[in-house]
Amino acid sequence: MKDSEVKDEQGGSGVRGAANFVAGMVLGALIGAGIAMLVAPAEGSVLRKRLGRRARELGEQAREGLDEAAHRTRRQLARRRRRLQARLDRLADEARESISDLP
Repeated sequence: MKDSEVKDEQGGSGVRGAANFVAGMVLGALIGAGIAMLVAPAEGSVLRKRLGRRARELGEQAREGLDEAAHRTRRQLARRRRRLQARLDRLADEARESISDLP
């Protein structure tokens, strides 16, 4: 398979690139939340509520990112399947023509 066929239209590497992006986003948010907890004065119960709310938000963002990556992957797979089927059809036609041309 050619390198140009492996990369998607944005120049990324499909699912791996999207998963890395989501993982980076989640990691960055967790680090930011941890720093905020260290520098922001708040009572324990308030802090736990904020932390729980932020964790739910991060989980939702991660699910949305993974859903989008899965959608793009399914679209790319369908496109590649169609290209492969067209290539196989052309090869089958060429083989039939070659066989019919034999003496």
